[in-house]
Amino acid sequence: MSDTSPREPEEHAQAPLIEHLIELRSRLVKAVAVIVVIFGALYAFSNDIYSFVADPLMALLPEGAQMIATEVASPFLAPFKLTLFTAFFIAVPFVLYQAWAFIAPGLYRHEKTLAFPLLASSILLFYGGVAFAYFVVFPLLFDFFVHTGPENVTVMTDINQYLNFVLKLFFAFGAAFEIPIATFLLIWTGATSVESLGKKRPYVLVGCFVVGMMMTPPDVVSQSLLAIPMWLLFEVGILFGRLVPRHRHDADDEASRED
Repeated sequence: MSDTSPREPEEHAQAPLIEHLIELRSRLVKAVAVIVVIFGALYAFSNDIYSFVADPLMALLPEGAQMIATEVASPFLAPFKLTLFTAFFIAVPFVLYQAWAFIAPGLYRHEKTLAFPLLASSILLFYGGVAFAYFVVFPLLFDFFVHTGPENVTVMTDINQYLNFVLKLFFAFGAAFEIPIATFLLIWTGATSVESLGKKRPYVLVGCFVVGMMMTPPDVVSQSLLAIPMWLLFEVGILFGRLVPRHRHDADDEASRED
């Protein structure tokens, strides 16, 4: 008996870990399966999706101008890549729900109450950032690019280069619109305070322009179009962060009652 008893606690400790790994694999498979299904449904419209994404530039090109493909496989790979990205973009709520369902059992009640609204808000903010890039930034940015070049230069953009450019901006603006969530979480976790962030406002503004410079093309217009919304979203995060002390007090009271 002395040989088997020390192994029992170890076996019991390994069992939950294996169960968690199995559940994680199951949820990853579900997320990937949904993305594949959406991709399969959208693949027939891949060229239409690419045309939709290219519209902000095509609308500003001179009459008769068009995009070109400098690589043999670009006419196939560019729409394929965009359709895969679109499938993931549509599946983001389901993917994040699977992540939420995996971690939710380990959260306290007051953490669940806060985490789900933050998760939903982060999804909406990411979609909002992508929409802002497409409907606001792209027309202004492409108008600037098209009309600032020499008159004897014909704009003929490669479809693959254009796709890489717009996907980079989609990600940059989608991530930038998460700033209110990040700011709120920093305040809620006690890593910083509203007063401390308020004093650092000038440094944050400079940091926004630095990030805009790093994540956008090297021109003042696109950098400003990213930096200014980032700063405004930072202010929104501080505004909601002022609700944190009351929330933490209520959460602590509830936790103490549960104990």
